[in-house]
Amino acid sequence: MSSILFRVGRFSFRHKWWVLTAWVAALVVAGSAVGALSPKFAQDFDLPGTDGGAAMSMLQENFPAQNQQQSEPSTVVVIAAPDGLAAHNAQIDALVTDLRKLDAVTPETIVNPVTVAAAKPEMAGAVLGDDGRIGLITVHQKVNLMDVDMSLKNQLLDTLAEHRSGGLDVQATGGIMSAQEPAGKAELIGFAIAFVVMIIAFGALIAAFIPLVTGIVGVGLTMMLVTLAAEVLSINQAATAIITMLGIAVSIDYALFIVSRYRSEAARGGDRADAAGRAVGTAGSAVVFAGLTVIIAVVALTVIGIPIITQMGLGAAIAILIAVLAALTFIPALLGAFGRFAFSPRIPWIKHAEPSPTADTLGVRFGRALVKRPIPFVVAGLAILIAAAIPIKNMQLGMDTVTDDQVAGQQLLAQGFGEGVAGPLVVVMHADRGTVEAAADTAVAEIKQLPGVAAPQTLRWIGNGPSPQNPNAGADSAMIMVTPLSAPSSPQTHDLVEAIRGTSDTVAAQGAQLHVGGQTAIMSDLSAKLDKALIPYLVVVVGLAFLIMIGVFRSLWVPLIGTLGFVFSMLATFGITTAIFTDGAFGLIDHTKPLLSFLPIFLIGVVFGLAMDYQVFLVTRMREEFVHGLSAADAIVAGFRHGSRVVTSAAIIMISVFAAFMLSPDTTAKMMGFALAIAVFFDAFLVRMIIVPGVLSLLGKRAWGLPAWLDKLVLNFDIEGEKVRNRGLPATGDAASDTAQSTVVGSA
Repeated sequence: MSSILFRVGRFSFRHKWWVLTAWVAALVVAGSAVGALSPKFAQDFDLPGTDGGAAMSMLQENFPAQNQQQSEPSTVVVIAAPDGLAAHNAQIDALVTDLRKLDAVTPETIVNPVTVAAAKPEMAGAVLGDDGRIGLITVHQKVNLMDVDMSLKNQLLDTLAEHRSGGLDVQATGGIMSAQEPAGKAELIGFAIAFVVMIIAFGALIAAFIPLVTGIVGVGLTMMLVTLAAEVLSINQAATAIITMLGIAVSIDYALFIVSRYRSEAARGGDRADAAGRAVGTAGSAVVFAGLTVIIAVVALTVIGIPIITQMGLGAAIAILIAVLAALTFIPALLGAFGRFAFSPRIPWIKHAEPSPTADTLGVRFGRALVKRPIPFVVAGLAILIAAAIPIKNMQLGMDTVTDDQVAGQQLLAQGFGEGVAGPLVVVMHADRGTVEAAADTAVAEIKQLPGVAAPQTLRWIGNGPSPQNPNAGADSAMIMVTPLSAPSSPQTHDLVEAIRGTSDTVAAQGAQLHVGGQTAIMSDLSAKLDKALIPYLVVVVGLAFLIMIGVFRSLWVPLIGTLGFVFSMLATFGITTAIFTDGAFGLIDHTKPLLSFLPIFLIGVVFGLAMDYQVFLVTRMREEFVHGLSAADAIVAGFRHGSRVVTSAAIIMISVFAAFMLSPDTTAKMMGFALAIAVFFDAFLVRMIIVPGVLSLLGKRAWGLPAWLDKLVLNFDIEGEKVRNRGLPATGDAASDTAQSTVVGSA
């Protein structure tokens, strides 16, 4: 493989303008196609293969009007006054008047709840709660949920703020309140921090600029391709955030490794094109296998069977693939374009990232101390991870996706009408033959008896009969809206969903089928599906990655130590994330909530791939030096000499990109950004930089070998670049370099 990559790198360097033109052309073509087609991402949530998914399909087919209504935002405006809403009737009338001026509303449907309760006493319980101190105003807007943007939300928020005075509290939840600021701010912050880190890493402006350009090109092309895919496939907008987040971090990281290795090779002498070839043939091999590991980790998310997570995984895989291709071709072409100016202008007060072979760098000193006394380092690293993992005993999983600016409205809603009013269940029935009337009556009677149902006496079913005056007459389908007493994400609501589904046998005996849908039921199904998929997912990801790492490192110990270290870093990540976001530790979060149900499996997939990146980049250099004649201990020190600063810079960039998403006002986005950032911190700095090399130093040369029978079966991928190590160098150039390096490392 190294020989092939050598030729790719040298070709890209020598034919730089053709390669760069090809990349620019790809961007232009993809951008033009996006501009011409203007594809839109989906915002609906689909969960095929579940009871909730079946319910929503049945609703679409048999209740098109109700389904259409569900595809449009209905925002619940909650008003409250301690002295009773009747004392603020004039204020509420003024609020209703302004709400009717909002875009795309049907004015006559927006009414004063106090007026409604007075005119229709039977409706009072539906619009007034807490003895008349809390009321509801529903604002339905005739616009598709896919087209909701911040302009509609800001228009509503301005109206609410104007009337929040004189003892009247006005809040909102649901509908357009779920709209979020478009992505971009976090990415820009991540790019800015990455640029600063690369300036420090390279000590030169142009060299720092090259990985940044690669990241922009790679992520830009990825997002254009994903956007084009939305023209023919249903791709949820929520899937794009992680694609951008991961694409930026990985593109810059891979570029950082190639540029750093190129500088090392260029310093050894010979033609710069050959130096680019050697950089791609050595560091590029690590990039290929690291990228392959990440791709396996994210593509394996498809085994879960949830469309939005599948889209995240496949989109992230495209981002990784483009990042790898850019590192192998775009980077050497850029280096060729800048030529001898690639590492200029120098910044005088920053030390060069590639010191002389005799320099006693911080990385070398740390590596020397680690191999001299590995046990204290390993014990300290494990102790920190174990301490961080302790709060995991309080970990709760749920699907509470309410944004922070809806919390006040949710609390008022729960106070006046119960926690479950925000998450009604949609029970849908259908009879293949005859009418559904008898089965629907039976279902209503049984559901009324179930614990956890709010206002069971009001339950009724609505049919799709042929007569508009009496929709129940001759109906072959029925719909029942059930409001739980408990919150949408609570275990009690999940139990109620399953209890209602338990009535399906009785309904089936009367010739009908019953399914439970709605967002609350779908989220419950999602959590259950994620639980079932976790073990198969781990087997697929860890199993395939373990096999790949055996081929990369030609060792059983290195993959085993790396995988066990990852387990510790994950436990620590879940523990500290639970402490902050669920337990409210340090007061960093205003609105605590359970960890998202998909966070564990998603975090495992993404971070396992990234962890193996650093394992490959750092440990392959150690193996390379061991194969070329250094002792096991000296090889570890040499690995730190060449890789510690680069891996540290890459990890800081990755952490910065992820942590930038914590600036979002939404707790869910903060949770995702924090969990990813702290996971990379634990894994890169404690596991890959301390625990793994520490244990390897304890094992000595036993760490770098395979049993004879297995050694014959494993292909030699030449990850160390043995075949290209001397390409284009003077006959004595490499030997002299190796001798100097061996002398310095050996003297340690």
